[in-house]
Amino acid sequence: MAKKVVLVTSTQPSLNPRLVKEADTLCNAGYEVTVLYSYWNNWGADFSDQLLKTKPWKAICVGGNPETQGGLYFLSRLINKIAKAWVNSSTFNFLTDIAISRASYCLKRETKNHPADLYIGHNPGALPAIIAAAKANNKPCGFDAEDFHRNETSDDSTNLDVRLKTQLEDKYLSHLDYFTTSSPEIAMAYQQLYPALNPVVLLNVFPVSNDVNTNRIGIATGPLKLFWFSQTIGDRRGLQDVVAALKSLDKDSFELHILGSQLHSDPDFIKALLTSGVNLTIHQPIPPDDLVAFASKFDIGLALEPAFNLNNNLALSNKIFTYLQAGLAVIASDTAAQLSLLHKNQGMGHVYPKGDHQALAALLTNYHNNRQQLADNQIEALRLAREQYNWEVESQKFLAVVEQTIGVKQGSQAFYKSS
Repeated sequence: MAKKVVLVTSTQPSLNPRLVKEADTLCNAGYEVTVLYSYWNNWGADFSDQLLKTKPWKAICVGGNPETQGGLYFLSRLINKIAKAWVNSSTFNFLTDIAISRASYCLKRETKNHPADLYIGHNPGALPAIIAAAKANNKPCGFDAEDFHRNETSDDSTNLDVRLKTQLEDKYLSHLDYFTTSSPEIAMAYQQLYPALNPVVLLNVFPVSNDVNTNRIGIATGPLKLFWFSQTIGDRRGLQDVVAALKSLDKDSFELHILGSQLHSDPDFIKALLTSGVNLTIHQPIPPDDLVAFASKFDIGLALEPAFNLNNNLALSNKIFTYLQAGLAVIASDTAAQLSLLHKNQGMGHVYPKGDHQALAALLTNYHNNRQQLADNQIEALRLAREQYNWEVESQKFLAVVEQTIGVKQGSQAFYKSS
């Protein structure tokens, strides 16, 4: 009989590609997989509906949604708001499990009803659910920290989000049987806080794509096409750097292409982008599976993180690894994680000092004038993607962790503990 794995996230599958890759990998390895998730936004729901039609694993939306389960959705929001208000005004943290995300209470109740051989959590809102389910069913659980969660939004220890996530991590991380992270720098930060944690790094990479038009590499003519993407277009993503750089350069020599949702963006920021005078096109969100092929239309991928908080400095986002799969040269700001990656792989692109738009303009000018260097960097990026930085490689690490965890738990020795 196939082993059962339940994956839990407090967001939607289309917004959580790491969870989708893990679910696919487990299914392909013969596991019976169930994904429990919760509604986050409309466009994420639309893409999730499309995505789930193509997947062999079972997926259940928990906690309602505003379209078809409005009553439950409203109730879950109300419960979450009350819990947040309590935690914000009190030194007691017994409502942290409910305050951490809108559907965390519902996920905790639902997950316990799904017997499994392993529970895997994604996003902090899933932590209480997997710990409770593992305890109720006497089975192991693991958690994937895509970010340094306690400092995702702020470095201020009095900030409510920081307090909630710190309380949650202090409460639950010691109960895990394994723990994975998305960058060496995030792993190190967690290891310093919890010496017994032993994080395993699973990079934010993607499967090797066969949809990349490699014929365009090395023949870039005309204006250079720059590409940047994110789930939401925001003002703390370094976009000011490239806009300022492009303002100082010949407008007809560069095109800036931005892909992302404007739904929750600051209207003033979007207006500033549109009226900046640069050669700009904003593209609407697309299904995650189409992203690499779409990115391959461009020449240079931009990873402009400004290190506005500790997590932003330590994280290796899926931007860079998408650019590699698409065969783009990479220009990245010098956050700790990005600087380390490009230092190890100098042939894939260049780093500039974050916030220094003049240095960025110099890099862009160099690429425009030296098309051979651009081609060399694109070729190296694609080689790295196909030989090293891909999910085919990282998935083997993931499966090894899963198999060891299930086996170790049966021997009554937690993977979490240091040996």
